[in-house]
Amino acid sequence: MPPPLDPILACMLNLRRATAAAAVDGLWFSFFSTTTTAGGAMEEEKAASPVSRHIMPHLLNIYGSCATARDFEIYAAHATFEDPLMRAHGVKQIKSALYTLPKLFGESKIVEYTITENETAPGKVEILIDNKQHYKFLGRAIDLASLITLDVEDGKVVKHQDWWDKKPLKNRDTVSFPVVGRLAEATRRGAMLLTHALMGCGKDP
Repeated sequence: MPPPLDPILACMLNLRRATAAAAVDGLWFSFFSTTTTAGGAMEEEKAASPVSRHIMPHLLNIYGSCATARDFEIYAAHATFEDPLMRAHGVKQIKSALYTLPKLFGESKIVEYTITENETAPGKVEILIDNKQHYKFLGRAIDLASLITLDVEDGKVVKHQDWWDKKPLKNRDTVSFPVVGRLAEATRRGAMLLTHALMGCGKDP
C-alpha cells in the first residue's frame, strides 16, 4: 500500500480532480487527428510533421501517467508549463506538476486529439492540440475537453499550456480587471512551489 499523501498535497490534487470533473466534451477538426478504435488503439487519419511525431509519444506518456525522465527531454531547460492550477518554471517543476497525475487518478490518458501546426519563425513552431482527456477516480470516469498549446523552438518545447474546457488561462491580459489576473497568476505560482516541494523537487519516481 502506498504511503498516505500529505494533507496539503491531497487537497491540491482534489482541487485538480474537481475542476476536471466540471469540464465538458468538445468536437475536433484539424490538420492531423486520431480516433480510438473499438479495441482501444489510436488510428492516425493524416500524417503528422516530424516535430509532432517526435513530441506526441512523449506527451501521451506524460498524460497517460506512465512518463519516465526521458519523456521530459522534449522540454527546453527554461520551459514553462501552466494549467488552471499551477505555473511551472523549468523542467524539474514541470515534472513535479505532471507527476501528480498518477497519485490522484487510477487511470489517465489522452483518448482523442487533433493537431494544428503554425510556423511562427524559422525554427519556431506553435502546436495546438485539441484533445479529449479521460480520467478515472474511485471508479468514476471523467472526460475533460482541453486545448494544449506548445511553443517549440529548435525541436524543444519552451512553453506548454493546458486550457481546460478550452478556456484561456486567467491572467492580467485575459480578465477585465488586471489585479484579478495578477492574483490568479500568483495563486498558480504559489501552488506550484508548494507542489514542487511536496513532490521532491522534480525527483523521478
